Amino acid sequence: MGRNTLLAAICGTAVASIYAAQPALAGIGADLDVPAPDLGWIVAAGQLGYLAGLALLVPLGDLRDRRTLIAGHLVLTAAGALVAAAATRLWVLLAGLALAGLFAVVVQTTVAYAAATATPAERGRTLGAVTSGVVLGILGARVAAGALATAWGWRSVYVVLAVLLVTLAGLVRKLLPPDPRPGRSSYRAALTSLGGLFRERLFVTRGLIAFFLFASFGTLWSGLALPLAAAPWRLSAAQIGLFGLAGLIGALGAARAGRWADAGFARPVTGGALALLAVSWPAIGQASWSLALTVAGVVVLDFAVQAVHVSNQHLLTTAHPDRTSSVIGGYMLFYSLGSALGAAATTAAYATAGWAGSSVLGAVFALGASAVALTDRARPAGRCRSAPGRPGRSPRSARRTTGGTGGSG
Repeated sequence: MGRNTLLAAICGTAVASIYAAQPALAGIGADLDVPAPDLGWIVAAGQLGYLAGLALLVPLGDLRDRRTLIAGHLVLTAAGALVAAAATRLWVLLAGLALAGLFAVVVQTTVAYAAATATPAERGRTLGAVTSGVVLGILGARVAAGALATAWGWRSVYVVLAVLLVTLAGLVRKLLPPDPRPGRSSYRAALTSLGGLFRERLFVTRGLIAFFLFASFGTLWSGLALPLAAAPWRLSAAQIGLFGLAGLIGALGAARAGRWADAGFARPVTGGALALLAVSWPAIGQASWSLALTVAGVVVLDFAVQAVHVSNQHLLTTAHPDRTSSVIGGYMLFYSLGSALGAAATTAAYATAGWAGSSVLGAVFALGASAVALTDRARPAGRCRSAPGRPGRSPRSARRTTGGTGGSG
């Protein structure tokens, strides 16, 4: 198994532990006698654990050997999945899912490891390959979990996840080279460093783009089932899950965005992909009338989201080569908040104005991301404070490396 393939598999399996409950909510509710209004907490538990992990655990990657962290966090994620699989009460299930979500931030440690161990000339290509595993996990989990839950019950989903996570932990120890940290900093200093990123223009700009980007993404994937399950289509849950395959086509196609970023085109790629994101929504808005247009729109949207996401991470990890874990963890806070906003807002918009209202909302979020990118481009380029260069590199050479990836916005 190639290194990038292994890292992508880690990302996909870990992130699936957060989203696997979505297609099985009805079965979980019936089995544990959970009232319909409380089912949302089953999904929220993993997301809340994930948010805590982004702030508290991801910065450890700048202090400890990331290979050891990845293996350990995979095992602890598996432990949370097994607690969920064995749960006979709602609070036990929520505790297991929160534990799994907390350590599922191994995704960000894995992305940071990939960025830190790749050569500068191949960093974008590596990030594109590895983060494709994240999208595969988010979208593929819906299809796989639905099939497993239908065949063997919802508990089988978490048993299979636990087995896969433990297997991957063993492969990490066997196949990945160590990634020792200098060890000159403390955990408190790492958290302070994370907070300091929010005063940097590049970080805040790319974070805000991600916030609106994933709000648009969440608007689609948290609301699309509503018009598809309604007249005139009345699709089943399994049929609706297949739309995730359309998303995978678009997202995996955007892996080439990493090569464009390596060539210094991260900024133009961001602008073009955000334009595609906005254009995708008129087609997605036809979900009540045309499935073909909807599929086309989904492919374009997921291509655009992945292209911008890879470009953002390439610019940030290049600007901060010695604290990639902190910068990725902080960036993903914007991702999580945007995804949560999109998920919450799309159902409210649908209840008020149908799928047309949700589609307008998704397009507004897309335009918000474009506005941030245009505003940043209009501002004069300034020096961006970054971490000290690697040993043996002067600050001047570090700045030259950063500038060679497409600038600061």
